[in-house]
Amino acid sequence: MAGAGELSSYASEEMHYNFSDKKKFITWRKLWIFLAKAEKALGLPITDAQIAEMESHAEDIDFAMAAEEERKLRHDVMAHVHTFAHCCPTAAPIIHLGATSCYVGDNTFDTLICIIKGLFFLQLARVIDRLANFAEEYADLPTLGFTHFQPAQLTTVGKRACLWLQDLVMDVRNLERARDDLRFRGVKGTTGTQASFLQLFQGDHDKVEELDKMVTEMAGFKKAYLVTGQTYSRKVDVDCLATLTRLGASVHKICTDICLLANLKEIEEPFEKEQIGSSAMPYKMHAERSCSLARHLIALMADPLQTASGQWLERTLDDSANRRISLPESFLTADIILSTLQNITEGLVVYPKVIERHIHHELPFMATENNIMAIVKAGGNRQECHEKIRVLSQEAAAVVKQEGGDNDLLVRIQRDPYFAPILGQLDALLDPKTFIGRAPQQVKTFLAEEVRPLLEPYKANMDVKVELVL
Repeated sequence: MAGAGELSSYASEEMHYNFSDKKKFITWRKLWIFLAKAEKALGLPITDAQIAEMESHAEDIDFAMAAEEERKLRHDVMAHVHTFAHCCPTAAPIIHLGATSCYVGDNTFDTLICIIKGLFFLQLARVIDRLANFAEEYADLPTLGFTHFQPAQLTTVGKRACLWLQDLVMDVRNLERARDDLRFRGVKGTTGTQASFLQLFQGDHDKVEELDKMVTEMAGFKKAYLVTGQTYSRKVDVDCLATLTRLGASVHKICTDICLLANLKEIEEPFEKEQIGSSAMPYKMHAERSCSLARHLIALMADPLQTASGQWLERTLDDSANRRISLPESFLTADIILSTLQNITEGLVVYPKVIERHIHHELPFMATENNIMAIVKAGGNRQECHEKIRVLSQEAAAVVKQEGGDNDLLVRIQRDPYFAPILGQLDALLDPKTFIGRAPQQVKTFLAEEVRPLLEPYKANMDVKVELVL
C-alpha cells in the first residue's frame, strides 16, 4: 500500500510485528488449535495426538507454500488451511472443522487489538508521565496566556501543560472503555447462525453454546458477541478507530501548540546536534511531522464508517480489502505519533527569560485596573485615573504598533506626577505572579488527583526511553 514502507520504518518494532504476516498466521493457527481443543472436550472424535501435532507446528509456517496455494485457490484462509495440513497430516481432517473464514479473520483482529492496545496504554503512560513531570517543574512559572493567539491573562507554563495532559487522560479513558467493550466474534459459522456446529454436535444446542464460550475464554476474552452475521458488526471497527482518531486530535493540538511556542522562542522540543530538519529550514522539528501524521490518522476514520454503513444483510466482501489497509495504517500511524510525542516530551526546553520579556511587553496594559484601584485607595478619583491611563496606554500602543518600539507604558506612568502616590507600589502591582490566579494550585491538584493515580499501573515499565527512528 502507498506509504506503508514509510509508516513501517517509523513505527515501533512491536507494532510492526503485530501487523506482520507471521503474527497473523500464527494467530490463525492458535485459533484452529483452540477450536480443536474445545471440539474434542465436547465429544467430537479428535485425538490428543492430532492436537499435539498442531501445537508442534503452530509457528513453522511455510510462506512460500502458502503463497503458491493462495495463487491456485484465490483464497488466503484455505491456502493456510492446506499449508497447515501439509505439516500436520494426522490433524488435517479436523483443522478449521465447522468454521468459516471469518472465524480466523475477525477473531485474529480482536486478539491483535487487545495486544496492541496494551502497547498504547504503555506509550501513553510514558508521554503523560513526562508531561506531568514538566508541568510540576513549571507549575508556577508565569507565561502569557493566549486566546485567539492574542495575549490574554497570564497562566503558567505548567498549567498549559496540564491542558495537554487533560486531553491525553481522556484518551486513556477512551481506550479503556474501548478495550473493556471489545468482545470476541467467537464461533458463529457462515452467516452467524452456528448451523454447521449444530450439525457437528447433532442438534445439541448446549454444546454449541459451550463451544463458543470455551474458545472465547481460550482466546483471553470474557465475552463474545451474541449475534453476528458472517462477520462481527463493522461498527466494532468504527469504535476501535474512533479512540485512535481522538488521540490523533490530541497529539495534533499539543504539537501545534509546541510549534507556536517555538516560533515565540518560549519553548522548543529537543533537537539533537546532528539532526537535520530540512535543507532550507534546519530548525524544522518532529512536532510538525506529528501534526502531519495526526491529520492522516484522523482522515482514516472515514474508512470504517463507510464500510459499516455499506454492509449488506449478513455481509458483503467489500469490507475486506479496505480493512486490510485502513486498520493497520491507523494503528501504525498512532504508534508513530505517540513514540514521537514521547521523544518530544522527554526534552522540552523552556526559555524563562524570553517568556519574561514577553510578559513585560504586555503586562503594563493588563495591569491598568490594578493601578486604578491603587490610586483610588490612595484617595484619587477612579474616572480621572481611568482617563489618565487610557491616554498613556494609547501613546504606548502607538510606540509599539507604529514605531516598532517597546511598551513604555510603565515609564510613562512613572514620569507622570499624577501617579506619584503609588510609585512605590508599581513593582508589586506588576509582579507577574499576582496575575496567575490559582494556576499553581490547579496543577498540584490535577496531577495528584487525576494524573498520578492513572499512571500507577504502568510505573514498572515507564522508564524505557523510546529512541526516535529518523
